[in-house]
Amino acid sequence: MFLFGANGAGKTNLLEAVSFLAPGRGLRNAAAAEVGRRLPGEARGRAWSVAVTLEGADGPLRLGTGLDGAGAPRRAVRVEGEPAPSGRLAELLRLVWLTPQQDRLFLEGAAERRRFLDRLAFAAEPAHARHAAAYEKARGERTRLLEGGAAGADGAWLNALEARLGESGAALAAGRARTVAALQAEIDARTDRPFPQADLALTGEWEQAAAAGAADAAIAERLREALTRGRARDAAAGRMLSGPHRTDLAVRHRARDREAAECSTGEQKALILNLVLAQAARLARDLAGPNPVVLLDEVAAHLDAERRAALFDEIVALNLQAFLTGTDEGLFEGLRGRAQGVRVEAGRLLPQVDR
Repeated sequence: MFLFGANGAGKTNLLEAVSFLAPGRGLRNAAAAEVGRRLPGEARGRAWSVAVTLEGADGPLRLGTGLDGAGAPRRAVRVEGEPAPSGRLAELLRLVWLTPQQDRLFLEGAAERRRFLDRLAFAAEPAHARHAAAYEKARGERTRLLEGGAAGADGAWLNALEARLGESGAALAAGRARTVAALQAEIDARTDRPFPQADLALTGEWEQAAAAGAADAAIAERLREALTRGRARDAAAGRMLSGPHRTDLAVRHRARDREAAECSTGEQKALILNLVLAQAARLARDLAGPNPVVLLDEVAAHLDAERRAALFDEIVALNLQAFLTGTDEGLFEGLRGRAQGVRVEAGRLLPQVDR
């Protein structure tokens, strides 16, 4: 489906609504309380919800999520009307998206690239999100425990936290290493597309150990030992200076033999798009999970005619459900007869009939 209309008509709002059918903050990285509609003078957003019916091999399945009230601390998730953990969404629906904000992925700090990579990872491995959450929770607790200095901290509690960090950190690193390896293999196979190929690498020693074949248990023990040795240093710094939370995703334009950050804006956009398409392709072949849904916000306007046609052909060939947005209907001429076109006007959806 392609959605077109003037800026502010509500195109991205629809994509964001779909994106909340995955765990996390959605494609605009907004807190749940910020999403609800606010009228002038209202301090907080109103209650909101998103509901869909999935058609699967076992019949229809109803999913829903949202805030039950303006003051709710977090969004609720329901499957067939029953409360469910947010991680359940990742088992039922796998989402891949690209937004204009991600155009700066290679120019932002490492945290943005880690977030991007981790979302790619848990689309294929839902447990990855749980490992990331456990790691961040334990990291925060350890940092607070060390605020008064390593000597005065509770040693037994530090031992327990560092063991937890080792276990969750090893699982996190291994998931990232698997994801990068799978993406690299997919990119290497994409030699007949007009998108630039990239060479991917992870800078973290823990991910590098996982990629080299080290067992999770060995990485966990090595990380635990590093944290124990680094207590005084971390206490003085006020943060944890070793671990997978410091890893970066390195991307290099293969044909130009230069880092992605040094490439032109158009080349960077094409590199990111090829990463997203590689992710969608590998998920589409994974018969163990649901077919991915791709959300591409304002992507067509930044592509030349050849790459735009290639993008449309690939989405159709992969038999994916995809939502694309743009201000100009003419950008989607190559999808006419192959996708549903919808005009968006003041929040209303007006399906178009092919002419």
